[in-house]
Amino acid sequence: MYLEQGVDVAVIGGGHAGCEAALAVARMGLSCIMFAVNLDSIAMMPCNPSIGGTSKGHLVREIDALGGEMGKNIDKTYIQSRMLNTGKGPAVHSLRAQADKFRYKETMKHTLEEQPGLKIRQSEVVDIDLKDGKVQGVITAAGAYYPCKAAVICTGTYLNSVCFHGDFQAKTGPNGMQSASGGLSEALMKKGLPLRRFKTGTPARVDGKTLDFSKMEEQKGDEHIVPFSFENRPEEILRPQRSCYLTYTNEKTHEIIRANLDRSPLFGGVIHGIGPRYCPSIEDKVVRFADKERHQLFLEPEGENTNEYYVQGMSSSLPEDVQRDMLRTIPGMEHVEIMRTGYAIEYDCVDPLELKHTLEIKRFDGLFSAGQFNGSSGYEEAAAQGLIAGINAALKIKGEEPLIIDRSQGYIGVLIDDLVIKGTNEPYRMMTSRAEYRLLLRQDNADLRLTPLGYRVGLIPEARYQALQEKIQQIEEETKRLAQVHVSIGANDLLRSLSSTELNSGTTLAELLKRPEVSYKALAPIDPERPSLPEDVTEQVEIQIRYAGYIEKQNAQVEKYKKLESRRIPENIKYEEIGNLRTEAVQKLSRIRPASVGQASRISGVSPADISVLIIWLEKNRH
Repeated sequence: MYLEQGVDVAVIGGGHAGCEAALAVARMGLSCIMFAVNLDSIAMMPCNPSIGGTSKGHLVREIDALGGEMGKNIDKTYIQSRMLNTGKGPAVHSLRAQADKFRYKETMKHTLEEQPGLKIRQSEVVDIDLKDGKVQGVITAAGAYYPCKAAVICTGTYLNSVCFHGDFQAKTGPNGMQSASGGLSEALMKKGLPLRRFKTGTPARVDGKTLDFSKMEEQKGDEHIVPFSFENRPEEILRPQRSCYLTYTNEKTHEIIRANLDRSPLFGGVIHGIGPRYCPSIEDKVVRFADKERHQLFLEPEGENTNEYYVQGMSSSLPEDVQRDMLRTIPGMEHVEIMRTGYAIEYDCVDPLELKHTLEIKRFDGLFSAGQFNGSSGYEEAAAQGLIAGINAALKIKGEEPLIIDRSQGYIGVLIDDLVIKGTNEPYRMMTSRAEYRLLLRQDNADLRLTPLGYRVGLIPEARYQALQEKIQQIEEETKRLAQVHVSIGANDLLRSLSSTELNSGTTLAELLKRPEVSYKALAPIDPERPSLPEDVTEQVEIQIRYAGYIEKQNAQVEKYKKLESRRIPENIKYEEIGNLRTEAVQKLSRIRPASVGQASRISGVSPADISVLIIWLEKNRH
């Protein structure tokens, strides 16, 4: 073993989690080194070529609001942009963009290379040096020792990974990339950290020249582009867009799949890892939803300068010949040629119940982790955790208070709280239904919620923070003005044109704006004195006025939640000494060690009666 120059933080892995963690550390003024088994895999998109989507778009905008990079990077490299769920309320609107996946990773890699204080190294970390349970350094397969004060594990699906399609197995990472060996897995388990096996998968990539798009439904991007980054304006990132295409499986497709289930490693018992419930393979879909006559598929371009298309919705680990035959039963794909075979991948990960809310591993001082190593799935979930883990590693070294986002502050808070308090028995995916306060946690107001926190930790520059303060002031002033501007029945001509009920007496512009068919923009003819305001300001004004009653109710719910969160539980509490707590509750509370009554109430297996017992005990022993 030989000694290398030391750094403050070592980041192990260069995927979406590792990129955000490394940039956060360096931008907070500390020295950082990021290790990747292959520099060509940095920020790679081994699965779908897109960023965002339902609930995931919320995460990306929150990452940007805190000072992360993912939103800026996709704004630079998107080839199609769409706002999803626009037929519903703003709480579930979610931005999604198709990426030029090759430009995406090249652009992110360049950002990392240009970041002061950050080194990038192609090397495999196989061990973490601990002294009395505290991180001292990391050791590579080549025998290099890098001293560090903290480390962040962001190994994604590379850790001890195996790829499957049919009978063929390969000990590689995703997309055939070099796999991290079992060295780090073995080292962590020897140190007492229990690991387990999860599985995910990806569809085939096919040659666009062999597709007949005339038999598919074209899916175009939005004319009005909404940037992921709050620092970008739509006109600044406008560019020509590529179309996606919708088609469907059919009974013939399903017959081929059913006839070859014995050749599937998933159904043959070869794969032991647990797969994602909300992103099942096509084999799973056909077996679990046998009554469905068809399943939708999206053909998504992988980039501007390639003919590869991603077959979204057809993840499979069946043999190559079966994948080819089933794809050729689909309208528009009768003569398709596969360029990359779909596969399943098994990998090692940790039980997230081993983590604190800071994403520090409880039993190791200074060792943090993020992304799929923590049991989650998805680029966006990984990036969000990487950002928080990097921030908290830096704050720990600086001796400052950690950054913990709670469930009422952001989807990032929901994601992390779900993982570390509830745990997961399958790859965890973020969904809007997981957020109790989703009307408050909209993607459009992520900057209002989280940018002050990014400013506090040093990731948001002064100019951006001051711009936010100006935006807040404009929202408040315009909301107040609309409540004070009165209109008479002379507004009825406009209301009739909007198919809105006519007035019998005067009212205010704010009252009119509460009507679902009336928009802020539509009121312009009867509001000649209105100031010229940015679109993101008027959007907030409209939402806050229209949903004021619902927002008020949700704020009241948050207040109750905060009260439970504020009731702290001593770190040294001995649950076995609390009378009347059920055995299961004692076991769960002792393992997870919640920091508050609110956290304790969300632990699976801890009943409301157990919480009542705990509260009474805390009251009696509060001194």
